[in-house]
Amino acid sequence: MHYHPARLNQKKRDGEALSPAEIQDLVAGVVDGSLHDAQLGAFLMAVCLRGMTPSETAALTLAMRDSGALLARCGDQPRIDKHSTGGVGDKTSLLLAPLVALCSVHVPMISGRGLGHTGGTIDKLEAIPGYRTALDLPTFDAVLRDCGFAMAQASADIAPADRRMYATRDVSGTVESIPLITSSILSKKLAENLDGLVMDVKCGRAAFMKDAADADRLLQSIVDVGAAAGLRVTALRTDMDHPLGLALGNALEIVEIIEASQGRGPADMVSLTVELGVEMLLLAGVEQQAASARSRLSKLLSSGAVARALQQNFERQGGDPRVVDDPSRLGRAPHLVPVPALRSGVVLDVDPLALGHAVVDLGGGRRAPADKVDPLVGIVLQRVRGERVEKGAPLAFVHARTAAAAAAAARTVAAAMPLGEVAEPRLPLVQRRATGGPVR
Repeated sequence: MHYHPARLNQKKRDGEALSPAEIQDLVAGVVDGSLHDAQLGAFLMAVCLRGMTPSETAALTLAMRDSGALLARCGDQPRIDKHSTGGVGDKTSLLLAPLVALCSVHVPMISGRGLGHTGGTIDKLEAIPGYRTALDLPTFDAVLRDCGFAMAQASADIAPADRRMYATRDVSGTVESIPLITSSILSKKLAENLDGLVMDVKCGRAAFMKDAADADRLLQSIVDVGAAAGLRVTALRTDMDHPLGLALGNALEIVEIIEASQGRGPADMVSLTVELGVEMLLLAGVEQQAASARSRLSKLLSSGAVARALQQNFERQGGDPRVVDDPSRLGRAPHLVPVPALRSGVVLDVDPLALGHAVVDLGGGRRAPADKVDPLVGIVLQRVRGERVEKGAPLAFVHARTAAAAAAAARTVAAAMPLGEVAEPRLPLVQRRATGGPVR
């Protein structure tokens, strides 16, 4: 390192801004190991407590991006991606990538695994027999060229500084820092060599950002820092106070995506997918008006073309393409248990956080990073908030590995879906939007 890390940490501790050269030096030390764990932890804590200016955060983001390789461009099609902060039942990426790719937009989707009660795109994809999510950069580029979209986990070549910084944030109490969240997300997205990014910032009980004000600060930070780093970003604050869709659990969510690709998906999940797709088409410049983009995407979903695009990608990435026509090939958990309504009434609530934890308890998520995920377990809702159910009819079905696990999950589901007479309406799916300027 050219700069003394203790002096840089003192400077940030005292609320001073670091120069791009100082930030680049720190990030270089993260990658080559010359910045020790204690020094990195001190830097992250100083940022967490003192914050960063947008220009500092942009410099940090670019230095993290430049710590590794960039994806190559292929052809002259616009390149747009989408990223979500995560939630329960949030499976839109799996439908969105082929849908937008059918509109002559390349979608290089580098995604992550589930964390805690939130599901991850990579875990869902790995529920497909044989599907490969660990692709080297040449293979990723080839799939992107052939299919118009590729879905994979980040390779060791992409933003290696982020891996060490993220792991240190996790053990140093600095996960919540908005500049650090922003740089972590955008460094990997900028490495995709994008023309634009659509950011889905979840807000609600089962979201990382539970408070609307905090969600909006992250929303605006990503838009502003993206602009400072030369990337056009549109960010939406969306609801995570209710599960998205009906299926919760990896293989079960793949089934729901297959159904949606054939025009039979749940209304809320399909609606949000289309709205995110609208923003992607507008950023790509292939549509100029939201209404025409929405119409184009809706027609594609009802045409069956998305199912064939998924099938092509599954085969190209080593998965069994037959699951698109026969989802039973994904397999099924040994125990399928209904959760009956104990009385007639209206579903007053569907608690996404409780249900997300129930899926983890079934084995469908991780308590620790090294835990293995059971792809077949989960919950499929039969009712959502505001719908009426008769006594004895199922509120949901639990898919479990053992009878004991099924019974425990069924109790959790019943408690998470109380019944009464009049329910509060669900919050709007899309609550705010920001693109290149102040939140409006």
